[in-house]
Amino acid sequence: MSKEPVYIDDQFEDEIHLRDLVEKYLRHWKWFVIGVFVCVVAAFFYLRYATPVFRTEASIVIKEEDKGGMGSQLSALQDIGVLGGMGGASVENEIEILKSKRLLQKVVNELGLNVSYFVKEGIKINEVYGNIPFYVKILKYNDEVNLAEEMPEEPYEIALINDKQISINDGEQTNTYELGAKIVLPFAEIMVVPNIVKKKRLMVDANRFLVSFKTIEGAAIGLEEAIQVSLADKNATVINMALEHPLKTKAQDILNELVNQYNEDAIIDNNLVSKNTAEFIDERLKIIGRELDSVETNKVSFKSQNKLTDIEAESVLFLENVNEVNKKHLEVATQMEVTNTMIAYLNEGDNAKLLPTNLSGQESEGMAELINTYNTLVIERNEMLKNSTDKNPVVKNINSQIDQLRSTVLNGLQTQKTGLRIAMNDLRRQEAIMDNKIAKVPGKEKEFRGIEREQNLKEALYLYLLQKREEASINMAVTAPKAKIVDYANSTVKPVAPKKMIVMGGAFLMGLLIPFLFIYVGDVLNNKIVTRKDIERALPNLPIIGELPSLGDKEEKIIADDDRSVLAEAFRILRTNLQYMFVNHNVEDGAKTILVTSTTKGEGKSLVSSNLAVTLADTKKKVVLIGADLRNPQLKQYIQHNKRQSGLSNYLYNDNIELDDIINPSGIKSNLDMISSGSIPPNPAELLMGDKIKTFFEALKNRYDYVVIDSAPLLLVTDTFLINKYADVTVYVMRSGYAESKFTDFVSDTLKEKKLERVAMVLNDVSMANFGYGNKYGYNYGGEKDGILEKIKKIFTRS
Repeated sequence: MSKEPVYIDDQFEDEIHLRDLVEKYLRHWKWFVIGVFVCVVAAFFYLRYATPVFRTEASIVIKEEDKGGMGSQLSALQDIGVLGGMGGASVENEIEILKSKRLLQKVVNELGLNVSYFVKEGIKINEVYGNIPFYVKILKYNDEVNLAEEMPEEPYEIALINDKQISINDGEQTNTYELGAKIVLPFAEIMVVPNIVKKKRLMVDANRFLVSFKTIEGAAIGLEEAIQVSLADKNATVINMALEHPLKTKAQDILNELVNQYNEDAIIDNNLVSKNTAEFIDERLKIIGRELDSVETNKVSFKSQNKLTDIEAESVLFLENVNEVNKKHLEVATQMEVTNTMIAYLNEGDNAKLLPTNLSGQESEGMAELINTYNTLVIERNEMLKNSTDKNPVVKNINSQIDQLRSTVLNGLQTQKTGLRIAMNDLRRQEAIMDNKIAKVPGKEKEFRGIEREQNLKEALYLYLLQKREEASINMAVTAPKAKIVDYANSTVKPVAPKKMIVMGGAFLMGLLIPFLFIYVGDVLNNKIVTRKDIERALPNLPIIGELPSLGDKEEKIIADDDRSVLAEAFRILRTNLQYMFVNHNVEDGAKTILVTSTTKGEGKSLVSSNLAVTLADTKKKVVLIGADLRNPQLKQYIQHNKRQSGLSNYLYNDNIELDDIINPSGIKSNLDMISSGSIPPNPAELLMGDKIKTFFEALKNRYDYVVIDSAPLLLVTDTFLINKYADVTVYVMRSGYAESKFTDFVSDTLKEKKLERVAMVLNDVSMANFGYGNKYGYNYGGEKDGILEKIKKIFTRS
């Protein structure tokens, strides 16, 4: 049975990328632990010292207005047409009234909420209400200052010295005043009065208070923002009110007082409407009384002056005559219109058109005969024109006859029109006479009925107003509240804020989020090479043969004998991986030549070349280390030597200097020699281009097993490109957190242009959080276990 091939799909690759993303953050696990710890501790202290807030709720039901009170008064005005179309206020309107600044300012005034009292207890400042030995009354605000800007932001400190004196500290100075005396402050005049009513409930050991002042409007705005007013149900008239405040008693007093002020405001409005309604009705009664008396007087006078009889039969006769006259008038008007139409038709002078007949129904026999004769001639003319033209003598003769008949017919119609006009004028005179007769008798009866109708209307309105005046008087005596309390203000037993679980949970999440954001933002803004994966993504075809750990300032930079540190093991791994680069190297080619370079200075190529040479020397092979950076040599920091001794630059410049003159023992290993860079020449590139450099490398390859070259950075100078052809392998060093990401583009371009060959990457200065297997799996190279203090120190000193 054949096996199907196994493919690595995109989902598997996504899982790998996700795992890499998670591991990137898990490497910084200690910062997440620290973040959670700090945030949780901060949340604990916040909960310890935060002032608990309780929720206080109250509910009321709005009474229907049409059952009395203001609704009754408004309906009275609506019934008599004064407030037409005005309905009762909706519940939504009442909610807006409850939240209005006008009503809240009354609550502030009544409870004195523009002055708040606090007591400092340790680091906490707690508000107190009602149970203090004195209270501050604001007599008058200073109108000459802008209260919005001049009100003090910081509270005044008021202390009770004795039963008669107090001290006030405004932050700059302390003054002493008598209790009950008027005190002038920059923003207002105040008076401090002893709290005699609540003397038995005064706080213990508290005679010093912080007093905060606000304007009436400012305190009302604060209440408007804090009080929540909502409808219990869209189909109900129940309104819920809620207030979250640290002091239960104060919150309860505020809500109860709000309901009280709302009811008082509604009662005032109700009484105002009732009073205005009563005054309006009284005025109307006076006017209607006078009008009713006048109507009754007119009725008596009219009956005595006019003798009224039964005029119904006479009215029927007059109406019949009027109808007959109107009918004749219509007929004559119709005939007049038809005659005018015929005259206009004939005036057109068209011999081809026929005249209409029997339109009016009143033509004389002569006129009808003329019209028939006219139409006969027109028909005869039209028949002749079918086979002839207008120039035919017969046609001309017929046209002449038609013109003569047209003139005759027009004269007849004009005469008929004159007769119709005379008949119409006669009918109009008859109509006028009939109208005059009708107006004399029915007009009196009509006037009499009008007088009676006006009398009945005035009497009904007068009686109605008397009834409404009594209702208004009764409503003024009954002042029922508009809102009925369903539940008085009541506070929760447990505080609603701060909520312990939410605060602690939020602190825990914040402790995770803050390090995450720092790492994420740092990663987004980072333009450096940090881990080997950054190189692998940019240069996937380039082998990475080693990672070198970050070293502290006090750690040794050169590997010692029997060194089992992380640095030593990293170079041993580098040495082993480097051997795979020499798989095709022949013994006849001489020493294995390794060129160590970097993109720019400071990336650690001298550190790598020095320790690589030492590590290769540990294999009992003959190794020579060459300082080929003729411009800025750094090998002296790692392998001590005489700076004045001759080196590579001296050898290339002076033909009298032999190779043996510049080879010196390293002083570290017996089989490790060193050739320093020598004196800094003015023309290093020209020296490296000479023929002597080839002889130099050929001689070294015959003497040693390994040749390690510490060369110059590639991005800055061209020196390394000149000697790269003599190297079997180029070890390219990049420093973690130092080399910029764009350096990989430079490396890629260099490889494409074949300026470098057989290149292997080494990532230097890798932090322990990102470094190889020793940190990840906790392998101890030293063979000794660190103590607890050492482990904690490593956690916080290595990243």
